[in-house]
Amino acid sequence: MKTFSQSLKLMGNNFTFTVVAENNSIAQTHIETAIDEIRRIEKLFTTFSESSQTSLVNANAGIAPVQVDKEVYELIERSIAISRITQGAFDITYGSIDKSLWNFDKSMKKLPSKEDALKMVHLINYNNIILNPENHTIFLKEKGMRIGFGGIGKGYAAEMAKALLIKKGVQSGIINASGDLTAWGLQPDGRQWRIGISNPDRPQDIFSYVDISGKAVATSGNYEKYILIDGKKYSHTIDPKTGLPISGIKSVTVISANAEFADAMATPIAVMGIKAGLYLIDQIPDLHCIIIDDNNKIYTSKDINLN
Repeated sequence: MKTFSQSLKLMGNNFTFTVVAENNSIAQTHIETAIDEIRRIEKLFTTFSESSQTSLVNANAGIAPVQVDKEVYELIERSIAISRITQGAFDITYGSIDKSLWNFDKSMKKLPSKEDALKMVHLINYNNIILNPENHTIFLKEKGMRIGFGGIGKGYAAEMAKALLIKKGVQSGIINASGDLTAWGLQPDGRQWRIGISNPDRPQDIFSYVDISGKAVATSGNYEKYILIDGKKYSHTIDPKTGLPISGIKSVTVISANAEFADAMATPIAVMGIKAGLYLIDQIPDLHCIIIDDNNKIYTSKDINLN
């Protein structure tokens, strides 16, 4: 048995599929299956196509409920549950933050005023998503509200592709969606899959390794997308309550049994801050986290062993 990998752009992100198989042709068939599944999910969730279910829900905000597929409905349901446990630090209605308020193309020279930012975030409120379980409809109460799956979609897609490959008999592999990844089984030599945790200042430098077979990992960091204003780094992570970027945390890495949950928890932990974030993580079974602050100090949740 050998390891085979392929990378390509899906859902606007770089996905890498790794499977353990007898030969390249078997591996290729499995990887194609996973790619097709991610493309199917992308069609449901993309906001770049007016005909996607997400776009139809957004277009009908304040007008009428929209019927969606069961899996879209259930993902929205789970997203709202995560909003509740993070007290709104995770919220799929963040889509209403206008691009004119935030663009991270380095041309921003100053932060928007607190007043302007607050005007933009008044539409962000997961409590205004009205669900009807009988006919799977979604209704956004306020005109101008928008949902988006940027904070949970990659993890969901990786988890769905993994489930499909396991069903097809793939005993070992990794699906990596731009750093949100899920791994199962063992490497051909019998060792666990491992990942390196990057130094946020120099992502090519690894400061620690974590065994991840049977686990999922997601990282939210400001080292890829940020702006510099007056010498201070502002993360692309926006606090949904203020509309302003968070500061103080360079990266959050979450380890969980499920990629969707890990993906959804990484950003709100950064929004909640170190103390509240670690407190929440420690309340949830099988959820672990590593936080690096602006001074490169490392904080970990309980029961985590860095190698």
